[in-house]
Amino acid sequence: MRGEPTLAEKRLWALLRGGRVGGLKFRRQAPLGPYIADFACFDPRLIVEADGGAHQSPEYDAARDAWFAANFFKVLRVRNEDVFERPEAVVAAIQRITGRG
Repeated sequence: MRGEPTLAEKRLWALLRGGRVGGLKFRRQAPLGPYIADFACFDPRLIVEADGGAHQSPEYDAARDAWFAANFFKVLRVRNEDVFERPEAVVAAIQRITGRG
């Protein structure tokens, strides 16, 4: 786990924490198998990843996403720019995927 979240992760956490999106409960930097999810919701099973410079490679992300999918998690990757410039679109995407609004 990283000691300090990125600015995008801080902003995304401000949107997600405390059940602010449809009552969903998210955990940040959640260890899952061999990976750390930026944000994990266990009911329903959703991983939200803030995509920025910290991601290692497309191949690594694909393997990671495949592991999450094999363990029944949906993965939503959001661009850091969207977290800052279009937070309502990020929230709408989470609501659309989970069916909660």
